Amino acid sequence: MATKYIMQRDTNGWRLQVWLSFGLAIVACGAGVVQLPGQELDRAFLALGLFFSLFASFAVAKTVRDNRDGQIDTASWVMTVWIAFCAAVLLTAWGLWRMNIPAWEKNYMLVSWLFLISASFTLAKTLRDAHEVALMERSSVQVQEQEFKVQ
Repeated sequence: MATKYIMQRDTNGWRLQVWLSFGLAIVACGAGVVQLPGQELDRAFLALGLFFSLFASFAVAKTVRDNRDGQIDTASWVMTVWIAFCAAVLLTAWGLWRMNIPAWEKNYMLVSWLFLISASFTLAKTLRDAHEVALMERSSVQVQEQEFKVQ
């Protein structure tokens, strides 16, 4: 028996909130990196860590969603995605921890970085939900058209 899901479109308010949160997280991280005191190499490392975390979050979200009904990706791919996500989180945390900056600036970067990861997962889910609802609506229309042709 196939797994059944009840799908409904997200409200405009939810979609707006998701996109605003994601944009705000990007801006907060970007502003933090640009205004961070210290060496340029530290800022560059942190910027790379934030991008790595961002893309790894999207990859994890997609892989988990693709495999929710059973594993369709290879075990190697799933392992690679999770290792990349863990590496992104651990290396970025390590880089932030070892930076010689005041604690409040570290805390700002930590919170904005975690906000970015959370907003990435939420955006990925919202986009995937919208895609699946559109697919279900298209298949429903096709079924109705076929039933109409049969009659």
